[in-house]
Amino acid sequence: MSRPGPLASTIVGVVVERRKAKSQWVDYVWRPLAALPGVPETPPWTVLEADDEATQFYAGSAELGLYRTDTSQYRDNLASGSPGLWVVLRPTGREPPFEVAAVTANPSEGEAFTESGADLVEPVPIPESVQEMIEAFIAEHHVEHAFTKRKQKRADPDALARRGPLARERPGKDDKP
Repeated sequence: MSRPGPLASTIVGVVVERRKAKSQWVDYVWRPLAALPGVPETPPWTVLEADDEATQFYAGSAELGLYRTDTSQYRDNLASGSPGLWVVLRPTGREPPFEVAAVTANPSEGEAFTESGADLVEPVPIPESVQEMIEAFIAEHHVEHAFTKRKQKRADPDALARRGPLARERPGKDDKP
């Protein structure tokens, strides 16, 4: 079952950082650093800033889609005190080493992207204009759902007692024919 398309969307650019690792097993540690509103005119994987320890790149852009069914997660994200967009970087096995696979404002969806174990998933701060768009989307589309506790069916002890003993499929060596 596929999910219907988003009711609203915007494009965000992603900035990543490559930092020298303090490890004998890897040369660099990568992490998403920021989300930019819109798409810069610079091509993906352009160096933005560099020093002896770290290099920042514009990695590319992704669509941030907003869905009516996710408004409670967006609301919780914005109320968290440190709202974020979850950036998903997928290894390419070649240069450049990552592609921007997704950006989401839904923390649950961001967490779900970590299940493969291959993707690099990190939250980054939400740009102010994107946060305003999400707030307007919540105001327009959020519907509060009341919690309804499901009633459990109680076991019928008489129904369990009416069953006969389980018949064996094959006679054992102690059984007599």
